Amino acid sequence: MTRTRQTISVIGLGYVGLPTAATFASRGLQVIGVDIRQDAVDRIRNGQAHFIEPDLDIVLRAVVTSGNLRATTLPEPADAFLIAVPTPIRDDRSADLSAVKAALASIAPVLKRGDLVIIESTCPVGTTKGAAEQLRALRPDLTFPDDVPEGSDILLAYSPERILPGQTLRELIENPRTYGGLDHRSAVAARELYSVFATGPNRLTTAPAAELSKLVENAYRDVNVAFANELSLVCDALGLDVWSVIRLANLHPRVNILSPGAGVGGHCIPVDPWFIHEALPNHTPLIRTAREVNDNKPHFIADRVATIASRFRAPTIAVLGLAYKPNVDDLRESPALLIARQLADRQLGRLMIVEPHVTALPAGLAGRDDVVLATLDEAVAQADVVAVLVAHDRFRGLDRGAVASKIVVDAAGLFSRAAEAA
Repeated sequence: MTRTRQTISVIGLGYVGLPTAATFASRGLQVIGVDIRQDAVDRIRNGQAHFIEPDLDIVLRAVVTSGNLRATTLPEPADAFLIAVPTPIRDDRSADLSAVKAALASIAPVLKRGDLVIIESTCPVGTTKGAAEQLRALRPDLTFPDDVPEGSDILLAYSPERILPGQTLRELIENPRTYGGLDHRSAVAARELYSVFATGPNRLTTAPAAELSKLVENAYRDVNVAFANELSLVCDALGLDVWSVIRLANLHPRVNILSPGAGVGGHCIPVDPWFIHEALPNHTPLIRTAREVNDNKPHFIADRVATIASRFRAPTIAVLGLAYKPNVDDLRESPALLIARQLADRQLGRLMIVEPHVTALPAGLAGRDDVVLATLDEAVAQADVVAVLVAHDRFRGLDRGAVASKIVVDAAGLFSRAAEAA
């Protein structure tokens, strides 16, 4: 890493930004973490993360105590700025870049000649070039690499994260990284910055290629999960166990079907493919269809549970899991949470929610007399219907005898015959 970049500012201290800031700080750099949420800043100043990620609190306490990481709500001068803010989709499925634009606007007043700006947020193709145009309008006294390539005052690159919640700290260091610059000089500078901790393979490329590659990664996964989810509907109609069928099909040396589930959640896979489709709708029918298959799966599960529950006069339904994936507290775009909310809205009976990674019910479930947060044993003991929505490790130890007299809707495959035979 070049000696001139000793102070790093990370804009956005969420699931990506905070671990990144802590990792840079753990390598001895001075890191200024910026977030508009005062409550998150306050927790970080006390050495505590505002979400669950293994080992993050340990690293965070160390770097806050040492003074290498400071959290604030307003940007300050630095040598490099990393933009790691959310990029959701709007109701019409178009990309909402308002947070990225706000982050860029916030750092514009403190930029100086020689600074490096890197966007990590997942964005549509062309966002990095748009960032240069926005910053140039705000700082006409500075030059940018799209108009002065290889000689601009400010360097600008795109480097998408590739992390798995629950393993973020390890994957930040070990996973491959792509550095896409608006010019070659910017890409090299980005690689030099991250080399302080990133040990995985890396590639230099252009900003548009890096932007699209990130979207393609998640669209690829979405399409493959959609095949598994569609296959689960086929097996349901035929009265077959989908996990057993997949296990048999995967015996073929060139077949590797993924596991179906309650849908697809998280901030990336349900969102990113739409960025490609929005740009080129006539070229991406497969991407759109995959999104629709995965978006419809929670409705199918909710309908199935509701149909079964209607057999009882006043049913108690145990809902196992709210998170978007196993063993995390992340509820963003969670299909399990959507299913739970749909069941609550239908007022079918009493819902007993089991989510070991949260301490309070989220909006849409909280404050209702017919919905309670319960322990696994309590919910299963009292339930007429058990809906398994997330394969948390804590659910895997459930005694099968405890559900023998229950009607089980297993969207996570915990009780599949394939699991028994494995």
